Amino acid sequence: MAQARRIVVKVGSSSLTTAAGGLDADRVDALVDVLAKHRGGGEREIVLVSSGAIAAGLAPLGLTRRPKDLARQQAAASVGQGLLVARYTASFARYGVRVGQVLLTSDDMARRAHHRNASRTLDQLLAMGSFPIVNENDTVATDEIRFGDNDRLAALVAHLVHADLLVLLSDVDGLYDGDPAKPGSSRIAEVRTPADIAHVKIGSAGKAGVGTGGMVTKVEAASIAAAAGIPVVLTSASHASDALAARDTGTYFHRTGRRSADRLLWLQHASTPQGAITLDDGAVRAVVDGRKSLLPAGIAAVEGEFTAGDPVELRDESGTAVARGLVNFDAKEIPQLIGRSTRELARDLGPAYEREVVHRDDLVLLQA
Repeated sequence: MAQARRIVVKVGSSSLTTAAGGLDADRVDALVDVLAKHRGGGEREIVLVSSGAIAAGLAPLGLTRRPKDLARQQAAASVGQGLLVARYTASFARYGVRVGQVLLTSDDMARRAHHRNASRTLDQLLAMGSFPIVNENDTVATDEIRFGDNDRLAALVAHLVHADLLVLLSDVDGLYDGDPAKPGSSRIAEVRTPADIAHVKIGSAGKAGVGTGGMVTKVEAASIAAAAGIPVVLTSASHASDALAARDTGTYFHRTGRRSADRLLWLQHASTPQGAITLDDGAVRAVVDGRKSLLPAGIAAVEGEFTAGDPVELRDESGTAVARGLVNFDAKEIPQLIGRSTRELARDLGPAYEREVVHRDDLVLLQA
């Protein structure tokens, strides 16, 4: 943690706003004080993933709680996002730091070209000494293309910018083995594997009603980042300085995997399958247990409309998704390939058909 040079910090709505909605300027300034201090003179690069746009727009629109319908959420975000970035801009200006706003939707992560553009933008902002502030673009996101919370977005951004550390700030100072408000509950200092917290009942969004995630989405985000080789600290916003100074605070999630290729993390956590391919039992064993490519001989059925290069879901014959991959053929081509060997296809259809339907290098498993 002390050696981390590029860090993604995520802060939730409840840490920046009042329960009734509206930004709490003192809370924003306190967070900026910590980030500016630990950024130093450029020795460290920090990307902030900040919630708060919808919450900031509630009070100005006369709303007492976060609305449930998408249209009013988008209206609140439209009002609140400007207020949020203006507050950050003014607060960082006290330290002579420029702010760069980056708004993303899940669709931006799901489309490879958009994904690469986001990566380049964030890298360039950091290279030019600006402080990137990322948020979901709630004003245009639809139910079908939303992250649902910024915790998952933060994990994907951490991978996107090759971060050394992800810090998730909440209104609770870590993960507890029970309700933290009740006597007898203890903070879990470290999580080395998912099995360490398999017994823990994890709560959802808090009572304030201004956020969307709660502890469950933070643990899921920590698992995504840790599996991609990025350690995670989960603590409260009031302990942000301790986390960035590598002092004992919150819950530390150890890395559980190695950094994967950008496209594979994108494929597993941000892509939208354009169709599905059903595998026979032998193909499921080859793909899941043998980590093999999917060959035409192992296909039982295909559905959906997709083109070569699109993400597709790979299912067993009971309909359970076992993997996701980038397909090498259009959907309309696959029916003529089902159950046939690549040698036979090359003989009958030409050498272009003597290849995998999904190569193992473009495939991620969804089950252990």
